[in-house]
Amino acid sequence: MMSTQDSFGGGSGILRRKPVSQIATEHEGELSRTLGLWQLTAIGIGGIIGAGIFALAGAVANQTAGPAVLISFLIAGIASAAAAFSYAEFAGMIPKAGSAYTYSYAVLGEIVGWFIGWDLLLEYTAIVAVVAIGISGYFGFLVGQLGINLPAWMLGAPGTGEGRVVDLFAVVLCLLIAFLLTLGIKTAARFETIVVIIKVAVVLLVIVVGYFHISTANYTPFFPFGVAGAITGAATVFFAVFGYDAMSTAAEESRDAQKHMPRAIIYSLVISMVLYVLACLVLTGMQNYTEIDPESGFSTAFASVGLSGLAGVIAVGAIIGILTVMFTFMLGVTRVWFSMSRDGLLPQWFAKLDPVRRVPTRVTWIVGVASAIIAGFLPIREAAELTNIGILLAFVVVCVAVIVLRYRQPDLPRSFRVPGMPVVPAIGVIFSIWLITFLAPSTWLRFAVWFLIGLIIYFLYSRRHSALNTERGERR
Repeated sequence: MMSTQDSFGGGSGILRRKPVSQIATEHEGELSRTLGLWQLTAIGIGGIIGAGIFALAGAVANQTAGPAVLISFLIAGIASAAAAFSYAEFAGMIPKAGSAYTYSYAVLGEIVGWFIGWDLLLEYTAIVAVVAIGISGYFGFLVGQLGINLPAWMLGAPGTGEGRVVDLFAVVLCLLIAFLLTLGIKTAARFETIVVIIKVAVVLLVIVVGYFHISTANYTPFFPFGVAGAITGAATVFFAVFGYDAMSTAAEESRDAQKHMPRAIIYSLVISMVLYVLACLVLTGMQNYTEIDPESGFSTAFASVGLSGLAGVIAVGAIIGILTVMFTFMLGVTRVWFSMSRDGLLPQWFAKLDPVRRVPTRVTWIVGVASAIIAGFLPIREAAELTNIGILLAFVVVCVAVIVLRYRQPDLPRSFRVPGMPVVPAIGVIFSIWLITFLAPSTWLRFAVWFLIGLIIYFLYSRRHSALNTERGERR
């Protein structure tokens, strides 16, 4: 007969964990399983493509890496690919909401799962805000092209320009995406798929038309900020190449998650990286890096070569397309929050689902308001610095966990296996830690404060209210 310890996966106290088999079968039927392979892939592409091309590529090229922004994306992509294989293996074994939080909870214990989940709550919410700011920049460009003069107070966060008080358009976007997600996953995913198709079409238009206006002289010097600038740029754009992480939080809403999730993760990353590389070549080839607009790079690049009409089309496409990034990451943070609450680590009140649409409406609106506040009152670079360290740590934990579980339970059924074990996930660990070292001290400080707040909450509330603590009858 199975012992209590075996029943709950081993460990005690802060290191207690659930077995994979239990997580894979519990809570079935709470969320609606409606998503197919290509809807999942669209959500993944929606999360990856957009922020990097339309919001950060110009800023990093202009301020950090120059034409070597291409190298920044390649470095980030290699690290991301190594981690993507690890996510794919877990997604095939544990088709549940929560992604890195759920995986680390199952393998490395409750305290590790808690901190990864806690980090993702901040990281994903900040990403939604960063992307909203990026879209707002393109909106401002488009409005200017139409000759409309909007009041300065509503055009950006304090300190980003004279008279600016709030980025009102970014605030509205955050609340709009929250509303969309409350309509139900089937309706929201249908919208996401349509918009992703439009976005990819715009990116292809940029690449094809921009190719004929490349001047190779703009690629010199290729490393104006040195190799270190390209590496620093990789740390900055890293969050733009891991939308599959947020997409994997929707595993519990996939019709055949064990089969489709690993494929969707790989497909979305490969497609996105090809488009990123080509787009970076076009951007830095059309315009000297010193002249690239940090907020609306592609639109201003096309305007600089006399294609103002097309620049307007790109701005519209960027506004529409980047919405999918906001969608993917807001979906991700709400599912992580929902999973943590369902496990008792946060109040069960947050895990309440809409009785008809079967979505966590309460946390969706809370995240919508929080991201709106960040987007409205922080400049894009400061908001972006909130996003990277926690995600990189999540990658480290998932890559370590997939190695641990492979050796702890080698015979556990897996619909996808990481190739080159343990070398490939080890590469993910090394690259992620390497990129972490290039983040600014202010990023470390913000992370330390958030970590400390999480530590206090865990020991005052989560440890005692954990579902595992209740089920085991522990009294601590």
